[in-house]
Amino acid sequence: MDWFLLVVLAVGLSLAMAASWVVQRMTGRSGWIDTIWSFAVGIGGVTAAVFANGAFGRRMTILVIVAAWALRLGSHIGKRTKGADEEDPRYAKLMEAWGDSAGWRLFLFLQVQALAAFILVLAIYLAAANDEAFPGGQDFLAMFIALAALAGETISDEQLSRFRKEPQAKTEVCEVGFWRYSRHPNYFFEWLFWCCWPAFAVSTSLSSLLSLLAPALMYWLLVHVSGIPPLEEHMLHSRGDKFRALQRRVNAFFPGPRKTQSRLSGE
Repeated sequence: MDWFLLVVLAVGLSLAMAASWVVQRMTGRSGWIDTIWSFAVGIGGVTAAVFANGAFGRRMTILVIVAAWALRLGSHIGKRTKGADEEDPRYAKLMEAWGDSAGWRLFLFLQVQALAAFILVLAIYLAAANDEAFPGGQDFLAMFIALAALAGETISDEQLSRFRKEPQAKTEVCEVGFWRYSRHPNYFFEWLFWCCWPAFAVSTSLSSLLSLLAPALMYWLLVHVSGIPPLEEHMLHSRGDKFRALQRRVNAFFPGPRKTQSRLSGE
């Protein structure tokens, strides 16, 4: 492994999240944190693809995929943050709970996010460092996973954006498109995207197994930490029984058959 490159990537991610802390403190908008995080991971991944010593074709494929992911997610979150008329409920709850110590505790929290970002970028690096002949069967599988995930997340976000423009969005829950089969399809497809890196990275090198940390970490964060739990708590507070009914009939994460066909208005 190129330890110098990995150290540079780790320091860069730490500095990027320090910058996001400054932006949040100046603007009062925590959505910019996730915007900067997305672009920072993208820049880190592109850097890893450029300077790793793997097969050239695989590195260039990875570069394109990472850049597409970062540009889509970063611009989506940035646009949402710019047009939002209220603070991100996840960060708002944290800041309220931290009280007078919110400033420095947020800084530490963002450095933990930098560590998480490094684990993700490490998986991209290991994929780009794979020097096996390109393309192989695993590369086609990885590309299929990445494209399916990017398409699914884009469609999910667009479906939710359209729903939010409807008059009933303030009091109802979203059950259109992919949202009929998962309460958080955008999170599912985000996790699926990170499953492509172990496929790209798999080789005779034991270090390639470290790439499995990326989908494992993303699943843990989305399902158990900063994704579903705080968002569903907010939805239960704002939608009450309507969201409880949704929880009974729609899977939380993995898309699957609805448990009942009754409409929300019939609950």
